[in-house]
Amino acid sequence: MTENSLQPKAGDAVGGQNNPFEALTRQLDLMIRARYPLLYIVGAEEEPVEAVIDQVALQVTPARRVLRWDIVRGWEDNGSGKGSAMAALDRIGKTAVEEYTIFVLRDLHPVLKYPYTEKNAPVVRELRNLTRELKRSKKTIILTSHALELPEELKEEVTVIDFPLPNVQEINYLISHVVAGPEQLQVTGLAREQLVKACQGLSRARIGRVLAKALAAKQQINESDIDGILEEKQQAIRQTGILEFVNSRESLKSVGGLDNLKQWVKMRQDAFTDEARRYGIPNPKGVLLVGIQGTGKSLSAKTIASEWRLPLLRLDTGRLFGGLVGESESRVRQMIQLAEAIAPCVLWIDEIDKAFGNIISGGDGDSGTSRRVFGSLITWMQEKTSPVFIVATANNVRILPAELLRKGRFDEIFFLNLPSELERQDIFQVHLQRLRPTRFREFDLGVLAKRAENFSGAEIEQVVIDGLYRAFGTFVNGQRRDLTTEDILRSIEDTVPLVAIARSQIEDLKRWAAEAGAKTASNDSQLIDELKRYSNPK
Repeated sequence: MTENSLQPKAGDAVGGQNNPFEALTRQLDLMIRARYPLLYIVGAEEEPVEAVIDQVALQVTPARRVLRWDIVRGWEDNGSGKGSAMAALDRIGKTAVEEYTIFVLRDLHPVLKYPYTEKNAPVVRELRNLTRELKRSKKTIILTSHALELPEELKEEVTVIDFPLPNVQEINYLISHVVAGPEQLQVTGLAREQLVKACQGLSRARIGRVLAKALAAKQQINESDIDGILEEKQQAIRQTGILEFVNSRESLKSVGGLDNLKQWVKMRQDAFTDEARRYGIPNPKGVLLVGIQGTGKSLSAKTIASEWRLPLLRLDTGRLFGGLVGESESRVRQMIQLAEAIAPCVLWIDEIDKAFGNIISGGDGDSGTSRRVFGSLITWMQEKTSPVFIVATANNVRILPAELLRKGRFDEIFFLNLPSELERQDIFQVHLQRLRPTRFREFDLGVLAKRAENFSGAEIEQVVIDGLYRAFGTFVNGQRRDLTTEDILRSIEDTVPLVAIARSQIEDLKRWAAEAGAKTASNDSQLIDELKRYSNPK
């Protein structure tokens, strides 16, 4: 394998079958021929971007000359403009109008950030001057960067192009170029498909490195390398600082109660298959889980991904917001690009109310950043065609903007209530069966469920753990005795459930669920009748 094996070949025709960047090369080719003066290509990798620019420049008739500049080395042909963006722009302005030239400016984004100073404000002004002049010339300026920093003054002048992470077709292309011969690729059929899926969401350079490592170690690539690729993916996602790759092995058996939600999930477990597409079923969009704290919203998100055998990405909404102007919007673009590259996947947006709840009151206090980020997110949610299933959770749904709750954003809104007595029995059984698989039948689940009235699922889990500590600290004949029903009952007596502290907030949440027509996650008649009373008060 060579470094250039990851780049498009000079002989690959623009839009040809051998070109993995077909859509991008067509788009760039058209814009250059149409004399777009200023383009901004946003991509995590610099080399593939520039390889595509070189490729398009050769295919355009007549061929364009490509000149590259960066702040450290200046223009690559003569070293001029080193350390000065203004000097670089000065050369562009002085180049003859009739010269067919593409000027590539690398990493200009720090200069384009607010607030402007005496050093960077002239750069923005000169870019605006050049765009007016270049419309009548044969020159094109292309800014390349991993981040999009675009001041208001340039938004009408610049055309932004996203350079995506490799899709399935391109990954297959890269694997074929990385492997020197067919004898080294010891994966076929389903294993080959799993290898490609494992590579989704990785950059071309990372794919090259991890496969090269396998070849260097044992001169072949086989199924055992898939785990290594998945580890590389987790590291790459972690480095974004926005998304987290969650390993979830929870099954529906791990969830006590919530039978309506479970049935809904089971009905859609094959919804992302090719068979479902041929049948005419669209990709499911997502689900909003609203409910009282500790009722299983986070567990349900993990269960959905595990049940559907899809990767689970957790979005930390707090990290979406950067301190610099434009940084938050750039992070949203990065998150969307990564999620779509890994798709099909489940994107878990935990506690979405904490991120966007202040928009309604107008108390965001961040110069409209929250509104812009929220607008970008819901627009993508509405219009996305990639198989990214969104699971959003919220505790205080009343503070969420109405735009998020309207039909079309989510396939369904589920309300997770405090468990009924029968559901509490199920929850106790789930935890005791996991902790004491050979003894769980010895516990009186009926008594435990009755005594734990108004306890949430999380509170039930905690009293079982507290009971374990009680038993662990008690010795009988010099031996630590095992857990009993009485230990758990004593823990229940010592616990004050959330409902006793926040009864008014919980009542308000139930009233909202009844008024909004949210679907109850439980099919227990007791809980269904309770919500009906809220919607039809006497």
